[in-house]
Amino acid sequence: GNMVEWCLPQDIDLEGVEFKSMASGSHKIQSDFIYFRKGLCFGLACFANMPVESELERGARMKSVGILSPSYTLLYRYMHFLENQVRHQLEMPGHYSHLEAFYDDKKGVLPDSKGTSTSQQPVHWLPSIHRYMYPEMKITHPAGCMSQFIKFFGEQILVLWKFALLRKRILIFSPPPVGVVCYRVYCCCCLANVSLPGLGGTVPESKPFFYVNVADIEMLETEVSYVACTTEKIFEQKRDLYDVYVDNQNVKTHHEHLQPLLKINNADKEKYRRLNDQRQMLMYSQEVGEDCSSCEEDLFILFFMEQNNRIFQTLMEVSASQDKTLTAEHARGMGLDPQGDRSFLMDLLEVYGIDVMLVIDNPCCT
Repeated sequence: GNMVEWCLPQDIDLEGVEFKSMASGSHKIQSDFIYFRKGLCFGLACFANMPVESELERGARMKSVGILSPSYTLLYRYMHFLENQVRHQLEMPGHYSHLEAFYDDKKGVLPDSKGTSTSQQPVHWLPSIHRYMYPEMKITHPAGCMSQFIKFFGEQILVLWKFALLRKRILIFSPPPVGVVCYRVYCCCCLANVSLPGLGGTVPESKPFFYVNVADIEMLETEVSYVACTTEKIFEQKRDLYDVYVDNQNVKTHHEHLQPLLKINNADKEKYRRLNDQRQMLMYSQEVGEDCSSCEEDLFILFFMEQNNRIFQTLMEVSASQDKTLTAEHARGMGLDPQGDRSFLMDLLEVYGIDVMLVIDNPCCT
């Protein structure tokens, strides 16, 4: 089995981290990186696999070198260091001086088990972010992280968007490598950004859990909302742990009342067309050499934030009106399909506790 070979500080509780920092099935690949969550902290680890002529190590030496932090937003800055260090550890096991120097340079006060800390409190995914703050919210920005997400899921991102906005438990399955799948977890969380003040104080936070494995089952049983990924197929059978299961590009749910949300409607197609139009314009302006300060990631985050803001702005205005009636006209104004998004709207009102009466009639069959 996996074991923790070395750590600093030595008195920190790292139970289970040896399985979080090395994805199940990693022995089949040469290298990977992995984001995970450990208690109130987030981790980033780089994995590498090297063949060795050793019967004791069964012909392969596999290691992960990782770091833990109260926030995941800046971990990407140390990716290159961790990649170098894991290679160094494979070639010269037991030489930790670079890691010791790194720790001495970067160490901070980690929260204790009660979550109190003398330094910055843990930053999970913030439900509302100021538009000028979000560059610092990035988990990383490899070239085309968002672009790959859009290409991979296509119109299905509108299905994921609805589930993310409803704060559902979303589990993404994929065989290793898992690094790119951790990016999908991050992109999924970006779909649910809202920057309106005073919205939904009682709404569960949409938490990126990144990589999870069977050792996390007990913890996941208590969560009401999360986005996570796994390489372990056994999770598919544990339906009480998730609401939405994503296998490759296939998005599915076992909850009957959520089934209508899997269907792409005309309003979804229109949103996807607009998103692609904006991306094409961005690419064109970059090609012709215009000053283009906005990158594709910013465009993607803003596209969904503005869409979400428009929905909640309308819902709050209607709930503050005298008759509190939400009509088909309102739905269209929010960029939704009055019929196709009816069940989505009803769920949204319930999750966010918005007092509005829906008067969009179901179409009659003649």
